[in-house]
Amino acid sequence: MKTRAVLLTIVLGAAMLPAQDRLTSKAPLTPAQLAMQRAQAVIDKNSKDYEAYNALALALARRARETSDPALYTRGEQALQASFAISPGNYDGKRIEIWLLLGKHEFAAALKAAKPLNQRMPDDVMVWGFLTDANVELGNYAAAEDAANWMLKLRPGNLPALTRAAYLRELFGDVEGAEDLMKMALDSTPPGEVEDRAWITTQLAHLKLATGKTQAAEELLQQALAMFPGYHYALGNLAKVRIQQHRYDDAVSLLQQRYSAGPHAENLYDLASALELAGRNREAAKAFSEFERKSVAESMQADNSNHELILYYADHAKDPAQALAVAQREYSRRQDVFTIDCYAWALHVNGKDAEAKQVLDVALSVGIQDARLFRHAGVIAEANGDVAKARAYSRQALEVEGFTTTVAASK
Repeated sequence: MKTRAVLLTIVLGAAMLPAQDRLTSKAPLTPAQLAMQRAQAVIDKNSKDYEAYNALALALARRARETSDPALYTRGEQALQASFAISPGNYDGKRIEIWLLLGKHEFAAALKAAKPLNQRMPDDVMVWGFLTDANVELGNYAAAEDAANWMLKLRPGNLPALTRAAYLRELFGDVEGAEDLMKMALDSTPPGEVEDRAWITTQLAHLKLATGKTQAAEELLQQALAMFPGYHYALGNLAKVRIQQHRYDDAVSLLQQRYSAGPHAENLYDLASALELAGRNREAAKAFSEFERKSVAESMQADNSNHELILYYADHAKDPAQALAVAQREYSRRQDVFTIDCYAWALHVNGKDAEAKQVLDVALSVGIQDARLFRHAGVIAEANGDVAKARAYSRQALEVEGFTTTVAASK
């Protein structure tokens, strides 16, 4: 183990903000950039101020959400190492450490780290929030709901609790309740927190889009992009709007913009899918090939694109064995409804329809109203010989998307 002095020496250089992050541009700084600058200014004056390193780590985590750049989490970890070298195990640093674990999708590790911190300080609302987040991503929905309720009991109407409660409402099928809570969250967010407001507005648009209210979703997304130009979450959702409007080339343009800003495998998968819808098959094939290369390279990591990789192998590459191998690996890590859906679909394309139904029923029992899950459930029901259930699931998929026409389950 490195000594405290050696660790501090290593991290002091790494935690310093690169030149491009300092006040060298006339462009308005985002809330996270401002927080980064303030923390760095304190460090420049006093390199032994562990709280300043905590502030820098937190600001870097916020900047990671603004930009979708995972390298910022690594820099946040480096800043925390400096904090712990000065003040080992300090409470605020341990809190931020959990935040970074969640950002890197290390959900089991985040849950393990949050439990003792929750026991140490049971009235800390944000630690209850971390317990909510980790349990949601792992599929422990009862525990997540309990943690979110504690947040609201400790501090009624607090912003972190509202957004988490809204997401749980959505997962449980109460989209209207989720929307009400998100509106409350937006009303509670200060005007200067432009990224937070853009994120919440994008979530409201997502809820509109999830129920087929395309025009309302588009209006909200335009508002989000006005608040935070080029915002990657808003671009991705606006592309979904364009796809529902059958404006596929416009969707491609939006997704190309998002991929240029955040060249992640999952973003490339969405771009390849849009290219295919636009009839640009040669470009789509090239994009899917590059997606597979990038996705396979990160498949064993916690922060991966395994959901997209499973669907790629199942629906595009027609490689059911690979789809199931990836799905089994991801399912062993987490059992949230979306992982369960991908696992069930992989079982289906491998002819394991009885098992696929059993697995997918667990996700559907949560109450989520998701068109893709209903479509998959319809196909799996039909494969199991239950035509009536297949048609019912197909109707539900159409209703979720805002259509009323009844059709039989797709084959």
